[in-house]
Amino acid sequence: MGFDFNGKRVVVAGGSRGIGRSIALGFAQAGAAVSVCARNLEGLKAVEAELAVHGHPVHTAPCDLADGEAITAYIGTAAESLGGIDILINNASGFGGGDTEAGWEAGIQVDLMATVRAGHAALPFLRQSANAAIVNVTSIAALRPSTRTQSYAAIKAAVVHYTASHALTLAPDRIRVNSVAPGSIEFPGGSWEQRKTSDPTLYERIQRSVPFGRLGTPAEVASAVLFLASSHAGWITGQTLVVDGGQVLT
Repeated sequence: MGFDFNGKRVVVAGGSRGIGRSIALGFAQAGAAVSVCARNLEGLKAVEAELAVHGHPVHTAPCDLADGEAITAYIGTAAESLGGIDILINNASGFGGGDTEAGWEAGIQVDLMATVRAGHAALPFLRQSANAAIVNVTSIAALRPSTRTQSYAAIKAAVVHYTASHALTLAPDRIRVNSVAPGSIEFPGGSWEQRKTSDPTLYERIQRSVPFGRLGTPAEVASAVLFLASSHAGWITGQTLVVDGGQVLT
């Protein structure tokens, strides 16, 4: 079952590295025109070059996803550059962790409100698409209590709930809304690669918690995102697909 996104216009909010980068590359490889935003200018330049290899239209722009006005401006320029929007991927995270003011603020503004704001800004363009879809990237942290990442887990749970509510709201417009909940994902420069040396005890404990005995890869999450955005998932909306190698089962 291959993916064909030829002629589709995809916006990835938060896509310069890790999961977001893999999602953007997956869509480009499947034929889509892709726009990516992020705060990291070097990362944006790198992913722009990688996307361009596939020969489809590419747009990148810096954007602070904690800034509502910046999100609205970015979505507008992305739609103008691509000629519209068929698919919106909300992937950004403020990585707020513990039960602190800073953790809650980062989660609320980036993980939750950026998802809300980007969806609102993209809606006029999605309504013009024959097969529109939104996919939000959340986390298995949303599915269980946490003593280590209280604010992150609670905010991701809010994203899961909003995904279902948004799906119901947009069903009359024939716009599907789903989310993907990754488990612990490792990639160069990512938090789990860093913890392998900074906190090996935690890293090993998390690795043991995955029945498959390893952490996941960004490409494995990207495949699930592409599925939910594709015609293969045309009768799926309001759902959260867990991608974790069975980690949440333990």
